[in-house]
Amino acid sequence: MNNAPNEPGRNPAGLFCENPAISSPCPETAAHSLDAWRRGIIVRAEAGTAALASLLAERLPVNTTLALHGGLGAGKTTFARAFAHAIGVRENVTSPSFAIFNLYETPARQFAHVDAYRLGAPADADTLLLWDLLRPPWTLLVEWPENLGDRLPPDAWHLHISPLPFPAPASHRLLRLE
Repeated sequence: MNNAPNEPGRNPAGLFCENPAISSPCPETAAHSLDAWRRGIIVRAEAGTAALASLLAERLPVNTTLALHGGLGAGKTTFARAFAHAIGVRENVTSPSFAIFNLYETPARQFAHVDAYRLGAPADADTLLLWDLLRPPWTLLVEWPENLGDRLPPDAWHLHISPLPFPAPASHRLLRLE
């Protein structure tokens, strides 16, 4: 547990904290540990979600799927947008709710953002031909991955985003990596 005050120049707004049991601001360095991600990191604002997305973008290996779990309004698209920009996507990143997926090219890799919310069954993912379009190196980020069922790669990383229970402010979220 780290109860240290903010380090100069680090996490100036106290946007995230290494452990849900800590209520005081933590140094940004806490979020650099994958162990901290597995324990869970609290973000106190949308900007904190974006900051953590950038940090995870640095650590996620290429040719990996990141499954984002969370209810409506949890912050999945906010996370996806910041993640995309962190890996070099320059276009405006929007939720692919109706298109189901958007494909972006960066100098370093291809990025596919899937919103599987509207898929009726896992077999519906087969008609997207997404795996035919992806070429290494790539990153695939999937919102509502439970709708892909067994179509989700078995080695996918899973990130859960959830609001904190009352009396925490509505803007606080817990991000936990499995």
